[in-house]
Amino acid sequence: MVEGFKCFDKGLVNRYGTKFEIGKAYHADGNIHFGNKELYGNGFHMCKNMEDTFRYFNANEKEVDVCSCIGWGSVHEVYDDYNGFNNMYACEYIQLIKLFKRKEVIEYILSKPDYRIKRFISLYKLTLEEIEEFEEKFKDSNGIIKAIKYYQRGDKTVYNLKGN
Repeated sequence: MVEGFKCFDKGLVNRYGTKFEIGKAYHADGNIHFGNKELYGNGFHMCKNMEDTFRYFNANEKEVDVCSCIGWGSVHEVYDDYNGFNNMYACEYIQLIKLFKRKEVIEYILSKPDYRIKRFISLYKLTLEEIEEFEEKFKDSNGIIKAIKYYQRGDKTVYNLKGN
């Protein structure tokens, strides 16, 4: 059994149009393999780290639902070391445990190490109030402040080749 997180479009709808429910167990038939359907992926995908789920749903442009979940049965684990995404799973069975409210997503991420917070900032659209909260909390963290400026405020000069 593995524990992790799964992201959905609003209403707990996956990218293929299937609506999910909290507490219900789901089963996938066939060979379980991580990847999209076009590349013969099969099974219920989830990630160990919450922020990694936003890689698969464009949370920079739309609101999404985030759930904690468990997976079991045949489990295919993958790593994308090049891009820094680890502990991603395709599972034969999945059950959604909890739907996180937006405030809970933010609180969860704020408890993580800086490198995970920066990844979250790059993948999740914050409100102006949330941006200001992050800026105040991390005012002494140059790396997080740069990530906020670049990904949330759109300042493309933050990461220039001269001096930064």
